[in-house]
Amino acid sequence: MAQQSDVTVSDNAFNRIEKILSKEGDKTALRVSVEGGGCSGFSYKFDLVEDKQDDDIVLEKGNARVVIDNLSLVYMAGSEIDFVDDLMGQSFQIKNPNAIASCGCGTSFSI
Repeated sequence: MAQQSDVTVSDNAFNRIEKILSKEGDKTALRVSVEGGGCSGFSYKFDLVEDKQDDDIVLEKGNARVVIDNLSLVYMAGSEIDFVDDLMGQSFQIKNPNAIASCGCGTSFSI
């Protein structure tokens, strides 16, 4: 059952997640989490997982599924998960309004 959160996922990200999961037979979701470390204090981690944990929130569209644990959700409040395909390459990016600083790679931030 999906729970409400104030984290959103763009259509580009959902489309890319669906494409990735369609090629991964045993994986059912993209897990997005926040860990200590990185050049700005915290870093985002992206993993393909087989199932959700009991404390996860689930964001779904079509066959695409994103899971986020409650602790990471605290740091990601109001964020948008996006997938960008530009001259710099392809990547999932998180637009976090709470981040006061971030690194050039886009995966590390501070609050």
